[in-house]
Amino acid sequence: MKTLTFYLIRHGKTEWNEKRLLQGNGDSPLTQEGIEGAKRTAKALSNIDFTAAYSSVLPRAISTANMILAHKTTLLICHAGLNELCFGSWEGQAIEELSCLPEYRQMRDQPAQYLGLTNGGETYQQLATRAIGVIEQIIQRYDTGNILIVSHGHTLRMLLALFHGATWQTHREKSTSLANTSISVVHYLQTENETGRFVLEKVNDIQHLTDSFDEE
Repeated sequence: MKTLTFYLIRHGKTEWNEKRLLQGNGDSPLTQEGIEGAKRTAKALSNIDFTAAYSSVLPRAISTANMILAHKTTLLICHAGLNELCFGSWEGQAIEELSCLPEYRQMRDQPAQYLGLTNGGETYQQLATRAIGVIEQIIQRYDTGNILIVSHGHTLRMLLALFHGATWQTHREKSTSLANTSISVVHYLQTENETGRFVLEKVNDIQHLTDSFDEE
């Protein structure tokens, strides 16, 4: 029998997030707001004992994860399978300008048709395969416990949709954008001789980021 709880966190806000530049496998430092968000997330999760902690290999996710784990003994495992969707030559460009490109609009609105032909980017199918592959590795490795996952907007949106029964082709129909340092909680349950199932407890929770959180 397996009973795992995944805590899925999007990294803290970065300079490129603030400037509305597409990041992907590019990177930029956390802003002061991003650092504060990571600290508030750490406080919100302070009573959670993590059996394991994973992040992508990108610095913005590692920095966020390290702040969450600052007062814990859990070692961080960095895995490229949790990296953001690679946008190729679009990375570092203004989202407002990219929105005029037909293939960018296709990426946003028609996931099944998007092939990354003009930018040399990664497809959603490739993202889904590598991201769910990490989750499957974790499930094979652990039977019980709390698992921290610090990753990225497109990657976490894909995972949450797949957990909810969507396919990579339909994932954007059954999911929503995630705020920086938002918390999503998903349970994985598997009994003897049965296929495991994911149960979403909460998605994109930002209560801990509000001013009232510090007053409780």
